[in-house]
This record gives sequence, C-alpha cells and structure tokens, in this order.
Amino acid sequence: MKNYIYCIIALVCIFSTTFYAQTGVTKVGTTAASFLAIDVGPRANAMGSAFVSVANDVTAMYWNPAGIANLDGFQMMVSNTKWIADVAFNYAGIAMPLGDFGTLGLNATFVTMDQIERTTVESPDGTGEFVNASSYAFGLTYARELTDQFLIGFNAKFAYEKLYNSSATGVALDVGALFDTQISGLKLGMSISNYGTKMQLQGQDFIVQNDPYPNISGNNGSINSTLSTDAFDLPLMFRLGISMDVFKELYGSSLIISADALHPSDDVESVNIGGEYVFQNMLSLRIGYKGLFAKDSEQGMNYGGGLRLNVAGNTCLLFDYSYISFGDLNSVHMFSVGFGI
Repeated sequence: MKNYIYCIIALVCIFSTTFYAQTGVTKVGTTAASFLAIDVGPRANAMGSAFVSVANDVTAMYWNPAGIANLDGFQMMVSNTKWIADVAFNYAGIAMPLGDFGTLGLNATFVTMDQIERTTVESPDGTGEFVNASSYAFGLTYARELTDQFLIGFNAKFAYEKLYNSSATGVALDVGALFDTQISGLKLGMSISNYGTKMQLQGQDFIVQNDPYPNISGNNGSINSTLSTDAFDLPLMFRLGISMDVFKELYGSSLIISADALHPSDDVESVNIGGEYVFQNMLSLRIGYKGLFAKDSEQGMNYGGGLRLNVAGNTCLLFDYSYISFGDLNSVHMFSVGFGI
C-alpha cells in the first residue's frame, strides 16, 4: 500500500512541477479542443463538479478513470445539453466489469452547431455559402482494483475538430487514482486529463495561390502554396479531491460532501464544492458551487436531482438533471438517461 501511495505522490509532484513551470499568464483561450474541458454528466455538474473522489458511475471515465472499477455491473448513460450559444453538447458512455481482469469502458463526446453563413473580407454581410463546425472525442477506458482500497484507471482518447474544410486531430491520455481510507466514508481522488499531443488545423482552406517571385516577369503567378498555423496544446487539467459519506446509508439514506482543487493549464486555479443526498437509493438531491477563488468567473451555484427506478431484479433506469449557472452567459440545463444492471 505504501508503494501505491508513493506512486500517487510522485505523479502529483511531476505534473505539478510541469504546471507551475509556466508563467503567471492564465493563457485562457490558448488551447485546442477546449470542448474536452466541458464537464460531463448532470450528476457531477449538479454537485459543482466536485466529483474526482466520488466518481462511482459511468461518467467517471471523464472525471477519474479509476472510478469505473467501483461498478458492480454493466452501466450505460447518454447525456444531452443545449450548451452556451446554441451549441449542442452530447456524451455517451458504457462500462462493463470483467471480473479479475478489471473494468472496460467506451465513451464518446459530440459537440455540434447549426450552420452559419460564411463571411469574407470582400463579403462581410455573407457570401450565401453556409458552413458548420464540430468537435468529437472517442475514448477507451481501463480500470481495476489494485487492493480493496486503491483503484487506478486510464482513458486513452482520440480528439477531432472540424471547421469548414479544415480539421485537426490529437490523442491524449487521462490517468486517475482513488483511495478509500475506509475511515468514516472518507475517500481521496486524483486525476490528470488530456495529457497528449498538440493539435494543428490543416486542410483545403489553407491552400492558396501565390507568386513566389513577384518581381520577375514571365513566371507562374498561381503556384499552389499551403499556409501553416501554429500547433496548440490540449487543455491539460489536474484535479485533486476529497469526499465523505456523512450518513453512510444511515436510515436508508446517504449524504456525500465533496471538494475538488483544480489546476488547469489554460486558466487560474479554483475550488469546487458540492453535496449529494440520496434517499432510499432512489431519489437524489444535489447542490454545489463551481469556481471558488477563480477571478472573473461566470460560474457559480449549480443544483439538480436524480431518480433511480428498479424495473426488474437488479436492472434499473437512471434519470438525472442539473441546472448550471453561467452568470451573464445565462444558464444551461443538462439531462441524462442511464441503464444499469
């Protein structure tokens, strides 16, 4: 057990050093594939995104890959959200325990938008041509129990972004660990998300015609050339969290209180706090606050709830909802439907 703990401490030190080696500039808006930083699942969002040490459902593949090792059986979930500026944000995940081998999971994220009219310098009011943009990510997760107290997991993902006739791709790895102290329901969690390659836009839109020697007569003035853009890092995120089940199923209920400390590569540090009350393993009420100590943050109080319905034996249906506050950017409503055995 000491060796496992030392491994966690080493990982934390290595990645913390990487983060703090950066300058004091926040670097907001300087990463590619920013959709990878959109928090997944109404349950976690309703808890103020303080979920890295809770992570005991299929959405753990996003928050802390180690968490799917907590699953007792097959679980799947689909989530739909009308995000800010009429962007559609959808997530789907499935996970299956495979005995002593561990737990495997698959997940997919889809961000799409309606078509917009293309504008150019020559036609600022529109060219009559319509274009769209979209982003996708697909992940494969593996997690297992190393002991009855310590879980570890990995999520390998492929990210793809498309804008008009240009696109960019990248690959990344998420790493997570969970430690159950077995002391009054106290748990510790840690995850590192989106550690991977840079992404660079390429495609037909970057092909232009150019005269390489404009001062020489008689040469070809329409040579195909390719514009080159910078390559941008993925939105690296380090989370460290703690949670406690205060009731520990006393009187058929549970009350989880949690807190996460966040260190993103493209923003300032912040803290999330939240809680979840579950009555008779059927009705859930959740509340949380996201972005404590974050300067100029538009985030704030979130809340929501969930319903678990047993339909046959151990088979159940899960319905969750969350209200996510974004201040001047208005609110977002997130819904999900799940199925578990």
